Amino acid sequence: MGAFARWRLEWEPGTRYRYHGLSGHWVLAELIERVTGDDYRTVLRKRVLDPLGLRRFALGVPIDEQGDIAEIRIVGEPATPEEMEAAWGVKMPAISTHAPLPYFGSPEVLAVGVPAVSAVSTAADVALFYQALLRSELWDPAVIADMTRVHNAMPDEIGATCTRGLGVQINGDDGWGAWFTFGRTNSPRAFGHDGAGGMIAWADPETGLSFCYLTNGLDDNLVRQKRRGVGLSSRAAVCVV
Repeated sequence: MGAFARWRLEWEPGTRYRYHGLSGHWVLAELIERVTGDDYRTVLRKRVLDPLGLRRFALGVPIDEQGDIAEIRIVGEPATPEEMEAAWGVKMPAISTHAPLPYFGSPEVLAVGVPAVSAVSTAADVALFYQALLRSELWDPAVIADMTRVHNAMPDEIGATCTRGLGVQINGDDGWGAWFTFGRTNSPRAFGHDGAGGMIAWADPETGLSFCYLTNGLDDNLVRQKRRGVGLSSRAAVCVV
């Protein structure tokens, strides 16, 4: 709580949008602990992961149990300003967007279980988690409906509109869903979240499909990363037998 007290607003609430994953998820962890009286990692395990049988999904892994966790690596070179402008009409400096992230994958941080960045899993378990959301297996359907409806659709600092529910992005029908790696063949109702270096997770209520792509190789070329994500999701979204 001492850290929360030192936070200051950067602008008037409701006037701008920027992703604050680290700060937002620490607040959620604090709320969980105050409501339940238990550690947020214990609550996640007891109330979500164990009931769903997600044995390979974990938050807070002791160092001596991390032998099968792949080390995070940054691969490739940042996209040049010319590549960015050619792809999206936005000329941005060639900077590494993932440089701090190997720190969050370090053994010490993985052991802590930072709620926004240091969960570990297999792609299969993440896809099964999204199936549980589609089927409201642990939650009231009204809660899932509220979570996956549009709560905010404001452009970010480069003009990309991220249509958001509660904790998830929503594909929507404005064309920006492809930027957030929903691909071009999901329905507007598809919800999920992209991740650092090109990772993807989503579910589509219209088809009943869920999909996850995980990698420990974080692609530093944002243009290539986005194109790969669009291709993977576009193909996965039409895999209906």
